[in-house]
Amino acid sequence: MLSRGTSVQPLTGIILNLSALLVLSSMAGVVKAVSAHVPTGQAVFSRAFFSLPFILIWIAMQGPLMDGLRMARPRLHLVRGLLGSATLGMNFVALSLLPLPEVTTIGFAAPVLTLIFAVVLLGERVRLFRWTAVGLGLAGVMIVVWPRLALGGEVDQMARIGALMALGAACTAALVKILVRRMVVTETTPAIVFWFAMTASLLSLATLPFGWVIPSGEILLLLVLTGALGGIGQLMMTASYRFADASALAPFWYVQLFFATAIGYVFFGEVPTGPMIMGASLVIASGLLILWRESQLGKQTQERMPLN
Repeated sequence: MLSRGTSVQPLTGIILNLSALLVLSSMAGVVKAVSAHVPTGQAVFSRAFFSLPFILIWIAMQGPLMDGLRMARPRLHLVRGLLGSATLGMNFVALSLLPLPEVTTIGFAAPVLTLIFAVVLLGERVRLFRWTAVGLGLAGVMIVVWPRLALGGEVDQMARIGALMALGAACTAALVKILVRRMVVTETTPAIVFWFAMTASLLSLATLPFGWVIPSGEILLLLVLTGALGGIGQLMMTASYRFADASALAPFWYVQLFFATAIGYVFFGEVPTGPMIMGASLVIASGLLILWRESQLGKQTQERMPLN
């Protein structure tokens, strides 16, 4: 199993992390480009299936292949696959209906929702400071999505659906984070990565009767690229934690918004709106406050631990 948080080469970890975010943002751009040509289920299948060769090569490089694929709790892998597939599907629908930076911003709600779900599902205690940060983040998300959801106004119905899909994806992504916290106790990182891709491939393949299309050569190439970028980005993200602590890498996650904004502007002519910029600022501030507080609590716990 990959080691994490060694902090041996933090600069290498940061570079890998930023590179992974650029690759994943590029993948989102490719998904947006093909969304008008193929059904969502077919796009999800491509993202999952065409990432498998890269994942298998990576697992084989870590040691015996079968050791990396072994599952201790298959039901958890199935639930993780269901939630992860739902996240991909809703996020891909959102990308087809909303600007790329907007979908990215709403996705930043996942860490805030993770904290809420940790309280509800795991019984974790959260004090006033972190609840304040949660409120700030939710306010930022509402600023972004409210123009899309406003009742009684002249709101495009498809944009409303896109906003709801993006919010749904953030919720299921938060649930995945909660579940993975449990899985890492008994499951290896390679197994979690591989079986998610396999489960998502099979689940999305089940949408074949609902209108898959035979893509042109160019679209097929983009679909393969979706899986390749998704797999490579995921592996680069995983590798970054071998060289730097999660707390050191987490603030750089928000650089993804700058990548998404640049891709959206250059390739799709998307210009960030005032509400999106304001909401994104609040969501990012909330995430950084939660991260800072988590690091402070971690330090306090270490200080209270006996040395012998």
